[in-house]
Amino acid sequence: MKRKGMAASLDDFSRREISSVERRIFLKRGLSVGALTLLSGCDVTNQQSVQKVLTAMSRWNDRVQDLIFDPARLAPEFPESAITRPFPFNAYYGIDQVRTVDPSTYRLEISGLVREKRPWMLPELYELPQTSQITRHICVEGWSAIGKWSGVRFSDFLDRIGADKTARYVGFKCADDYYTSIDMPTALHPQTLLTLRFGDQILPPEYGFPMKLRMPTKLGFKNPKHITALFVSNTDPGGYWEDQGYNWYSGS
Repeated sequence: MKRKGMAASLDDFSRREISSVERRIFLKRGLSVGALTLLSGCDVTNQQSVQKVLTAMSRWNDRVQDLIFDPARLAPEFPESAITRPFPFNAYYGIDQVRTVDPSTYRLEISGLVREKRPWMLPELYELPQTSQITRHICVEGWSAIGKWSGVRFSDFLDRIGADKTARYVGFKCADDYYTSIDMPTALHPQTLLTLRFGDQILPPEYGFPMKLRMPTKLGFKNPKHITALFVSNTDPGGYWEDQGYNWYSGS
């Protein structure tokens, strides 16, 4: 009888409301066992009740993903023949609203738990040792694409600025008002790059000029573009989508 009541309640939801709930419960795959367990005792017609469950589930997912993350495990890499052409544009605005950054005045601001807080100019960043990867970008919307990214290994850059690598978070601010944050183990992962080039060219504006953080171990929305500032902190900085209910960890 209880199950029939639950089904009836779900039938009362509009398709749009169900889609919203599903999107916030999981970012890339089906409902977890934990989510099903929690929702089975929840009145899904009560938005406040649902929100509490989704928030608790998101935090539970963050803890689980943090526990199972292997900093030595690499995401798959691909040959150049596998590159998606054209690589899709994706942002919370249209391509006609892509931000333009003047390279002559650009400064990467550094703050937080670091030894050297001086800003970095683009020529300085271009002179640092570079590495490349051909990896898959996985979008929360359900599509994926393979691209070639080149830049500075982020762990090396954190060493250069004297970052406290025992800190919990690295946060990012961007020229398009986007912001996000990641856990320190992901920041130190060998495939996490401060990307300066896409393919063999300077990073185009639509893909994040002058700099994008590329993390094949995270979903696409965790990879900020047009980065203008980064900081190291022990206080959770949140993120543009994360503060709207998206899972913070969001491993791919």
